[in-house]
Amino acid sequence: MRALPVTALALLGLTAAACGGAASSASGGDAAAGQGQNQAAAAPATTEAAESKPLKGKTIVIDPGHNGGNYRDPKAVNRKVNVLTKWKPCDTTGTETNDHYTEAAFSWDISNRAAKILKSRGATVKLTRADNDSVGPCITQRAAIGNKAKADAAISVHADGAAAGNKGFHVIMPEKINGPVDPVVGKSKTLGLSVRDAFRKGTGLPYSTYIGSKALDYRSDLGGLNLSTVPKVFIECGNMRNAGEAAKFRDPAFRQKIALALANGLQHYLKA
Repeated sequence: MRALPVTALALLGLTAAACGGAASSASGGDAAAGQGQNQAAAAPATTEAAESKPLKGKTIVIDPGHNGGNYRDPKAVNRKVNVLTKWKPCDTTGTETNDHYTEAAFSWDISNRAAKILKSRGATVKLTRADNDSVGPCITQRAAIGNKAKADAAISVHADGAAAGNKGFHVIMPEKINGPVDPVVGKSKTLGLSVRDAFRKGTGLPYSTYIGSKALDYRSDLGGLNLSTVPKVFIECGNMRNAGEAAKFRDPAFRQKIALALANGLQHYLKA
């Protein structure tokens, strides 16, 4: 995340005849019984269909950190914006692995993989950016996208750029700031716990060794959180400067594990 030095059963249609109403003839009774049997037989399929779309009706916003084109317009990304507790750059370039796999590319890939999983489960999913070649959007706009969508949950996907000896992931949650995020701080914490537990289970990555406690960190200086009116967290999926984690992040199969873990964490929160 550090800048470079640049997501019914159908009511059984049992009729009065099926519930004990008199049939006018034997054949009529047989027909009613057959109808009831057909409807009952259809019910499991309806239930199965509902269970296969557990997030139907839910809206999720995924914010892929940074953008691949940010480095081309330092004036735009360095423009200061008000995040209520301070003024910060509109965006940053993000970090990268030692062999130049960027955080922007990583977060874009993970976000699209997670979106695909969540959509397959019935959710409406919106991303805060449309590609990995443009500039921005600003951190204030990223929060506004989640707010406008009235998202049931939002998550910002990042990876850290700490010292090479540091490792592990952590989830960042908002603090109360006498601002718009205050009413959803509690829900954001619940979301964060769900994401943390699913991420640990799904990826096997350790809790961060250098930030937070048990992979949980609370901050009041992030515009994407301070300006959010919907439950939202950030996740730093690990340290891109750590050789072991960098190698995992380079592996598409491992990135799929990360995406699945994030989707599972969001689903657990939304179905709790």
